[in-house]
Amino acid sequence: MKLSARDAPGYFARPDSDKMGLLIYGGDAMRIALKRQEVIAGLVGPKGEEEMRLTRMAAADVRRDPALLSDAIKAVGFFPGPRVAFVEDATETHAEAILPSLQDWRRGDAQVVVAAGALKPTSKLRKYFEAHKDAYAAAIYDNPPSRTEIESELQRAGLTALSSEALRDLSALAMTIDPGDFRQTLEKLVIYKHSDPAPATPQDVAAVAPATTEAEIDDMLDIVAEAKSGEIGPLMQRLRAQGVQPVTLCIGLMRHFRTLYAVAAAPGGPGEGINRVRPPVFGPRRDKVLRQAQGWGVERLQQALTVITETDLSLRSAAQTAPAMALVERAMIRLAMMARR
Repeated sequence: MKLSARDAPGYFARPDSDKMGLLIYGGDAMRIALKRQEVIAGLVGPKGEEEMRLTRMAAADVRRDPALLSDAIKAVGFFPGPRVAFVEDATETHAEAILPSLQDWRRGDAQVVVAAGALKPTSKLRKYFEAHKDAYAAAIYDNPPSRTEIESELQRAGLTALSSEALRDLSALAMTIDPGDFRQTLEKLVIYKHSDPAPATPQDVAAVAPATTEAEIDDMLDIVAEAKSGEIGPLMQRLRAQGVQPVTLCIGLMRHFRTLYAVAAAPGGPGEGINRVRPPVFGPRRDKVLRQAQGWGVERLQQALTVITETDLSLRSAAQTAPAMALVERAMIRLAMMARR
């Protein structure tokens, strides 16, 4: 049976131990690993591995010796409870070694979980699991987790008090970092809120979110957008000492002011625009970007983008002789002065 994207999260959380098996496949190895961990934990429980009710094997080993999988499926465990035979890193080339063992499966045997990479619709593995009445096949797409999945993950970890703003920011954060980092962020949030009965807030999310390596560049962009021209020089010296390139600052300026323009120019106003920008803005920075966009307005942001474009062209010009960092610093001061009007 083929699990749809809507039904798959529910099955992963509460897998059916009476079925023959599950095929999980997709292009992102980290997402596949997280899902198969969830399924296996749901089948054998937290002590399944130490009670030897979980048998792991690489698909390459099964290809060399198909009896490995057959023996794992039919083996009788010393401890009572469901058993799982887990085959990892499978590809279509391993289908001929895996499928014969599955055809001998009977109720009471170990359930088979196969984790594979991207598989075509013509894949023998896919066709077998999708057509089998006691098996499931689930494609894992490179999509960030939904709000429902985030809430379920937090509830499983014991965090049930979550404000709608914090959930919004977690959803935005999920779109900007990889699944492994996001899972760690959720775990850190649970620890951070341990013994605190108050609902998690955007400030709590920001406190546990991965720190950006471009924090000082972001500080510079805020200084410019908030007309703090007196702070540009000292921060420029620090950035120069760190080896930050002029073109990096120019790209950052262009990205930041394009975001402000997208927020300010939204048909429904900045409040609508801040919800539509990609990549999403979350945490305290969300309020800061919204305030900056409202303060600049559409017309002045268009002028600012023109200044940044001219600076970028100057940096890339073969005829340019002025120091590149000085050009960028002059553009920043000019922008900061524009913000005061």
